[in-house]
Amino acid sequence: MMRRLVSAAALCLGLAVSVSADGPADNVPNSVRRIPALGITVSDQDRQELETGVADLSSAVADLERRRDTKITSLVPDIKIYAKAVGDALKHQEFFNPAEIGKARDLLKEGKARADALQSGSAPWTTQTGLVVRGYISKIDGSVQPYGLVIPDSYSPQGPRVRLDIWFHGRGEVLSEVNFVDEHRKRAGEFTPEDTIVLHPYGRYCNAFKFAGEVDVFEALGDVQRRYRIDDDRISVRGFSMGGAACWQFAVHDSDRWFAANPGAGFAETPRFLKVFQKEELKPSWYEQTLWHLYDCTDYAVNLTQCPTVAYSGELDTQKQAADVMAEALKAEGMELMHVIGPKTKHSIHPDSKREIERRMASLARVGRDHAPAEIQFTTYTLKYNRMKWITIDALGEHWKKASVRVIDDAPPEIETENVQAFTISIEPGRQALIDPEEALIVVDEVELQGPPVPTDRSWFCQFHREGGTWKVGPLPDAPLRKRHDLQGPIDDAFMDSFVFVRPSGKSKHDAFEKWSVAERDRAVEHWRRHFRGDARVKDDTAITEADIASSNLVLWGDPESNAILKRIAHKLPISWTAERIKVGGREFAADHHALIMIYPNPLNPNRYVVLNSGFTFRDYDYLNNARQTPKLPDWAVIDLETPADARFPGKVVDANFFSETWELKPTEK
Repeated sequence: MMRRLVSAAALCLGLAVSVSADGPADNVPNSVRRIPALGITVSDQDRQELETGVADLSSAVADLERRRDTKITSLVPDIKIYAKAVGDALKHQEFFNPAEIGKARDLLKEGKARADALQSGSAPWTTQTGLVVRGYISKIDGSVQPYGLVIPDSYSPQGPRVRLDIWFHGRGEVLSEVNFVDEHRKRAGEFTPEDTIVLHPYGRYCNAFKFAGEVDVFEALGDVQRRYRIDDDRISVRGFSMGGAACWQFAVHDSDRWFAANPGAGFAETPRFLKVFQKEELKPSWYEQTLWHLYDCTDYAVNLTQCPTVAYSGELDTQKQAADVMAEALKAEGMELMHVIGPKTKHSIHPDSKREIERRMASLARVGRDHAPAEIQFTTYTLKYNRMKWITIDALGEHWKKASVRVIDDAPPEIETENVQAFTISIEPGRQALIDPEEALIVVDEVELQGPPVPTDRSWFCQFHREGGTWKVGPLPDAPLRKRHDLQGPIDDAFMDSFVFVRPSGKSKHDAFEKWSVAERDRAVEHWRRHFRGDARVKDDTAITEADIASSNLVLWGDPESNAILKRIAHKLPISWTAERIKVGGREFAADHHALIMIYPNPLNPNRYVVLNSGFTFRDYDYLNNARQTPKLPDWAVIDLETPADARFPGKVVDANFFSETWELKPTEK
């Protein structure tokens, strides 16, 4: 994962690897190596051959798309993945080894074979067993993203629904689309359980399946569920190294989706791991430290009450630290981690341990997922992760502080809450065994409440909210703005759904700001492609349509003088920005050498975000270790441009904070 080790597997794959190890050399912000590194120079002859192949395949794809037959166009992403993989490697110098030129030829050949078959009305790969690579179009940026599958010989489109395991790959700084697609044409991976489909998501490269990488997992899973007969009660998450970190993340944040989790090695939180593994002296700002709550799995450990977990570590692996800190967090909740340890083993899975893990996972698969447990324990720090089984938290007292719901099976059932302002109970038809149909009573924080009657289909739906500190039945009263699921910030959240970069048609009167804004915009476009493997959609402010406003988060570059959309909404934002100053509450900053970065519900469509002058907020230094890849800015920040942007920050942050639960300014914290 974080180590760049020369392994037999890497050598067999022909991957370029570095023999240096992470550590102090990667702790110097003003000396940051490029990730991914620039690859080899492709000869003119090879380049011409591959460019011709990409052009021919792209032309075949265009012909298929013109057919306007959904049965055909729905399969076009399975072909586009080959053209994108090779085309991007050529365009961005991402062939890292001469052997990859041969891989690219093979991918173009396979893509053309698929295109020819589809032109004639067949798609043999859709019924193929064994190793299959497919693709989907992402809602985030319209890019095609690949994923690998292992389809068991026993699978039949007419047969019973089958178990699915999601396997998260390890860190790979040279894991281009060419290498990923080629690998999953040839190798099944670490685990291939009987009668089980294994999904290998790409995760948009090397980000530990966070942010857009996290969305990739659910988009790939959704695509597989549409195309194959998956048993939704028998889906698990698994992974090793960086993939183990991802597995911890999905296990605690989405515990109710899986029948089990099987994390191996990796990391489970940011601060302790970086001190142990990276030997890094951490000096985070208060808001960076607060934002560790987004992905620190130790904070969410109690959620594993709802997700059976079998952890693995090698006895001698430094990344055993991940399971150890999770075991510590679980012990504090009265839980004991099932931790299989490979004897005298470093960073690999011991054969005996592998058999033991498979035995336990198979047993858990036979039981499957429990849809409606009578008791629930759920903790979160953000409405981004707000659901557990039949409980949904609709509003928090305050974001980034611990919020919890505990359901106790009693008569009537009791619910204990902390830092929760509103929640919903929604029990599916036929699964209601909690509420007494004759009384429909429930106790919330020692207050007995009368809910609606239980319908004859045995479902139950009821909303609760605090009013003056007292719980009431019913939804939270409407407010002009309120933080809610997928509209709660911070800035990085805007890039987990459809977004458009909005380029100003004018220029700022302040040269320092103009140069900074253009440079940061260009950087955001480049680094979105480099790190999240898509092309950011960029439109001029004069070209933004009502459809864009309705469907996408708008990332506005420039200031109210230069950007027409920003000028249109500036008076509706909680921070004032004029040609002379940026005013945040009682503080003022000269506009000639300051910039405003912010996320806020779009005044033109409060169901979507507007972002000012920012892409995702972690930068080059954070690429060097996946545990660093956490949000670096809260909901807004003022940047002093007299300090140049660098590998960590877009300039000097002179003020920053979160908005309140109703998207209002809060006092600046020190």
